[in-house]
This record gives sequence, structure tokens and C-alpha cells, in this order.
Amino acid sequence: MRLVFAGTPDAAVPTLRALAPLHDILAVITRPDAPLGRKRVLTPSPVAQAAVELGIPVIKAARLDAEATEAITALRPELGVIVAYGGLVREPLLSAPDHGWINLHFSLLPLWRGAAPVQRALLAGDAQIGVSVFRLVPELDAGDVYAMRPVDLPAEATAATALEILAVDGAALTADVVEGIAAGTAQAVPQTGEPTFAPKLVLDDGLLDWSLPCEHVYARFRGVTPEPGAHTEVAGARLKVLEAAPAPDAEQLQPGRIVGEKRRILIGTGTTPLAVTRVQPAGKGAMPAADWWRGQRDDTLRAGA
Repeated sequence: MRLVFAGTPDAAVPTLRALAPLHDILAVITRPDAPLGRKRVLTPSPVAQAAVELGIPVIKAARLDAEATEAITALRPELGVIVAYGGLVREPLLSAPDHGWINLHFSLLPLWRGAAPVQRALLAGDAQIGVSVFRLVPELDAGDVYAMRPVDLPAEATAATALEILAVDGAALTADVVEGIAAGTAQAVPQTGEPTFAPKLVLDDGLLDWSLPCEHVYARFRGVTPEPGAHTEVAGARLKVLEAAPAPDAEQLQPGRIVGEKRRILIGTGTTPLAVTRVQPAGKGAMPAADWWRGQRDDTLRAGA
């Protein structure tokens, strides 16, 4: 098929790579170069870099406005495929391809419609997560579903590692759907069930509440890692928690109490402690949690205080 592909982050790259050998990708639409690193160097998106490697023309657009719509429509695509582009597709672009647009979404729709489905699913402690390919419509993530696939995740998966796994499974599912649309065999069915929504996370979503049971604290850590980042406050200063895991082998501590060990620190929760192995103090680089704790002069410090 003659396709246009819209996407921006790393999570969209596996789908682009899966489709490129099978179809005629007329252009890739992605967000403009963004400043990265301490020196804020303008850097093409991961999708733009992959497109250049694959020899596919790139259209960089902050939003799919009239100019972008004209450029895409002039290509006369049969289908549009979008994965985490970061902008809305509106009419008349929505109807420009012969078969419209399909979207790979990282949830089992109608669960977690919106910008942060993986993070919100982990925060909620969902027992099951997955990917969906659906027909794009004006309403947010509400179109009929072509295919859906549950995906098993490791118990320790953070939002970052979960998204990597889902991106690979989703790429294969999207390729199957595109093949079905090309063959005229694909069928989309309406979503069923009560929708839940996944708004983008903000910095305060990363604050860990040590009074909650360990499983809830750990679910929040997983859901906000690496963005916006898990954090707590110790002696009035923010401390980022970069690596952590439940410690069922440890004795219960008062919520927020910190106890140092050789290779980790234990922080009390409402149940069993959370073992923290890597942190980043305010204004400093990442370091082993035990090294940070040995640098403290007061061994009665508490997290969350």
C-alpha cells in the first residue's frame, strides 16, 4: 500500500521499521528537531533518524496544520499510520487517505485513552496491559478496533521498559492490520466497556507517599520512571529515586524511615520496606543509594520529610 507514517519517539520506530520493507511509505511526518542534553543541541526525533536511514522523505511539523495537510494530501496516500506522533489529525486530513488513518495505542482500549496509557496502567496496578490498533476518528482514541493483543510484562518493568516491549508487539500487530486492510479482509469492531483516561503526567505525579502499602509505592515508582521521575523529600531537599524494588525479606519500618545497608537503603512504607539502590540528590549526578546515605550526617533522616 501507499502509506504515510506519523510518529516521533523511540516507541514509534519499530512500527516504521516493520512497515518499510512491506509497503511504499511515501513520507514520514514527525515533530521538529528538539534541543537535547546539557548543551541543548537540536536533534532530530528518533523517527526522523530512522526515516533518513531507510531513505524515506521526512516532513517535520509541530502540528498537522493546513501546510502539512496540503503536503500529505498531495502524496495521495491510501492509508495513514500514526504512532505517538504528538499531535491531532483533524479533517480534512483525517479523510485524505483512501482508507483513513489507523493508530497504534499502547493499551487495551477503551482502557487508558490519552497521552500516557502505559504510565497510568502501571500507576493503577493493572494486572493486564496490551496494545490496540484502531481507526482514527475525531473523538480521542474512540475509533473502532481492528486488533488488540494483551502483553505480559516483567513484574519489575518500569514505564520505559514496558513501552519498549509494547512497541515491538505493537509493531507486529500494526503490520498485520495493514496487510489485512490491503487485502480487504480487515474488520474493525466498536470498542466495548467503560473508558478510562490517561492524561499526561506532571512532576507532582512522581511524589512517593511512604504511608501507602509497598505495592502501591512500587507501582507509582514504576509508572513514573523515567518521566516525570519518582522522588521524595529528605531534610527539605528533593531526592530522585532511580532504581528500587520491594524488600519482602526486610523487617518492617515506620513509613519514611531510612535504614542504610551495604548496597542499598531501605525506606519504610505502610507494609514492607522498599529497597532503593540508586538515587540522584538535588544538584548532583546519579549515585548508588548506599553512597548517598553514607554521606549523610544524620542517620535519623526520614523520606517524605
